[in-house]
This record gives sequence, C-alpha cells and structure tokens, in this order.
Amino acid sequence: MAKVNILLACAGGFSSSLLVTKMKKAASAQGVDAEITAIGVNGLESQVAKYNPDVILIGPQVSYAVRKLQADLPVPVQAINMMDYGRMNGEKVLATALALVDKAKAK
Repeated sequence: MAKVNILLACAGGFSSSLLVTKMKKAASAQGVDAEITAIGVNGLESQVAKYNPDVILIGPQVSYAVRKLQADLPVPVQAINMMDYGRMNGEKVLATALALVDKAKAK
C-alpha cells in the first residue's frame, strides 16, 4: 500500500494526540507508511488542502459534524468508534482508517 495520509479531528485536537501516537506505533509495527495528524474540528474544511488527507476520522465528542463533512469533503469521513477512542486503541482506529481508504479506492 502506498503512503496513507490520515487526519483526526476532535474538539480541540488535543485529546486525539495520544491516539495519533498509538496509531503511528501500530502503523510502524504493521509496516504501514502513514502520516497521521490531529487537529481541531473547527475550521477543518479549510485545512483539508493543507493536509491532503486520504481519510478523516472524527472524535466521538464531535460526531455531530460527520454528515456535513461527508457532504462537503471529497474524502471519506467517519466518526471514530467511541469504545476504540476511549481505550485509545490505535490498532483498531488505524484498521478503520485503512478500510475506509481501501473502500474509497475500490469505487
């Protein structure tokens, strides 16, 4: 798989920073070339060009924004599973992101 660019967005970009660290560790262990960045959801649409993500994962605390972002953005957008987010399960969240990228490429 080519390099995958994953963008995580939460209320302020801070709570997802630990998750990014765990996702990067999981990606490294799996041999996945991934760029993973956390930012705040406010102004996300204006940041897409800067980060050029393949997929955007939204923190469960701001999952209300998912539908609008899905309609407005040209990449897959999905809320992170609340249990995976709460447990900071980097492996599962990475798997979710990679599955979304694969699904988008298959279209």
